Amino acid sequence: MATLPAVLAIINPLSGTTSVAQKAVLRDSFMRRAEALGYAPEAVLTEYPHHATELAKDAIQRGINRVLAIGGDGTINETAQALRRSATALGIVPIGSGNGLARHLGIPLNPQKAIERALNGRPVVIDSGEINGHPFFCTAGLGFEAYVAHAFAKQPIRGLPTYIRTAFRAFWAYRPEQFVIDGQKKELFSLTFANAGQFGNNAWMAPTANIADGRLELCEIRPFPVQLAGLLTWRLFNKTLNQSAYWHGRSVTKATVQAEGPLLIHADGEPITLPTGRVDVLILPGSLLVLL
Repeated sequence: MATLPAVLAIINPLSGTTSVAQKAVLRDSFMRRAEALGYAPEAVLTEYPHHATELAKDAIQRGINRVLAIGGDGTINETAQALRRSATALGIVPIGSGNGLARHLGIPLNPQKAIERALNGRPVVIDSGEINGHPFFCTAGLGFEAYVAHAFAKQPIRGLPTYIRTAFRAFWAYRPEQFVIDGQKKELFSLTFANAGQFGNNAWMAPTANIADGRLELCEIRPFPVQLAGLLTWRLFNKTLNQSAYWHGRSVTKATVQAEGPLLIHADGEPITLPTGRVDVLILPGSLLVLL
């Protein structure tokens, strides 16, 4: 009798605003549907930071060729970084606050439909990036967006309303910073390296970004008058920010940024503090298989 192909679901019990009971329903649904499709399914809950990375690495060693990440952007990042440059494909089941990568790739935000897509989908190759060795698949950056990511991580409650309140408070406290980008000194409000086009929640920093072109979009937001904040926010969510005079973008394969350290950055929304002020960013073309 032939051995059934294995499929693993990695579930973050703390992701987003979905309750533990709702995640248990998703787990059971995944198990039933995978069995019906002829898989030998496994489902594991993460227990600590970076546990998803360990579980995904183990799945590769065991020859599992489909691993589903059921969680937010952080869980997806942890899982995906282990699967880079392997023959194991990532299935994304988004239940987080922003779900940036899922939105960019057109993956259903309904978890049941996303499970179906991951179990039936075909592997498609996409790029990934690294910022000081930290993998990212959606965006990484400095300036205001990193400032907000660090503030948001301290909040006891996740979700979009909390993020909006955090960003609003941060806007009045934050001041533009000086960066030296590939040797050129600039004062910027925010600096983004975009593999995918958006942060999440359809906030499009790089509307024309192509996640499989072997390049990152380097996006600069220059300091702007306070009275234009509302218009720029509207453009961000209307996918027209690149039409603003305060936005400047270009395609890169690598970049170096220097600033005064220690420096706040983020990778897929996860806050990171660098002990020095040097940032090295690069693209890893065709480095991840995603089930679509």
